Amino acid sequence: MKFKFLIITCILLTMSFSSEKHGSSPKGNDPISVIENLGSLSDHLGLPMNASSHGLQIDHMIGWVHWLMLILFIGWGIYLIITIVKFNSKRNPDADYVGVKSHYSQYAEYGVIIFEAFLLIGLSIPLYSQLKLELPKNNEVHHIRVIAQQFAWNIHYPGADGKFGSNNIDLVDEESNPIGLDRSSPYGADDIVSINQMHLPINKQVMIHLSSKDVIHSFAIPEMKIKQDAVPGMTIPFFFTPTMTSDEFLGKLKGSKREGMGYEIACAQLCGNSHYRMKGYVTIETEAEYSAWLTEQAEYLDEDDDDGW
Repeated sequence: MKFKFLIITCILLTMSFSSEKHGSSPKGNDPISVIENLGSLSDHLGLPMNASSHGLQIDHMIGWVHWLMLILFIGWGIYLIITIVKFNSKRNPDADYVGVKSHYSQYAEYGVIIFEAFLLIGLSIPLYSQLKLELPKNNEVHHIRVIAQQFAWNIHYPGADGKFGSNNIDLVDEESNPIGLDRSSPYGADDIVSINQMHLPINKQVMIHLSSKDVIHSFAIPEMKIKQDAVPGMTIPFFFTPTMTSDEFLGKLKGSKREGMGYEIACAQLCGNSHYRMKGYVTIETEAEYSAWLTEQAEYLDEDDDDGW
């Protein structure tokens, strides 16, 4: 009976979360408002500013996890104090082989199980499904390759044709061609490659195809709420949508300790003795500014071709 009650409660939580996501409840008193309001702890927890379309959901989930940890911390603290006071040797000189007969502890355990089921079924699984299973259509995203190496991020953009050229390990040159791009391959002549400098358009889905040349790295942009390991021999896709330009971001940082410091790519995996300086920079700009930057890079590429590169 108790097991059935737990299952029914979990189903109701899931149905409630699903209905709120599709806007079936009135704004203000619906479950999503409660979830968002109680989960909005990012300012108090020191979380990075959110600048992506999915970031608030992650912040809310982290907030609810902290609420659970706070409840458990207070609950176990109170229980510890009660146990020390009530069951000390002075009050209970003789051992009691029957023990506590009340079921309050079971009710507390059920409460924790329901809370954790809400975190898993109501928040974590839907968010994971949104980010990992519901892949965007190929023509709706900007595709960018990121090839990590000790200790730099190589950013590879397709040219005007929208397709990537081939890579050839025999062509790798750490100074002039770090990813071994074959300019003579189909679609390779107009590709753009930069080091530690990533440009992205605002409000456009971006698909990152992540790989590594040497060891395991971890690509992370804290404000975009993304982090993904780069594994040698694998190309791992993940996507996100930036919602705040670099200028807007810098404006919100005025007066803070990070004033003047824009979006950064961090390596979140210890990858060698110079791991600390493996840093990249991200510029989020309007679609027009992004197109102008691509045009500018293409002009530089034409100049290199004229020089016989």
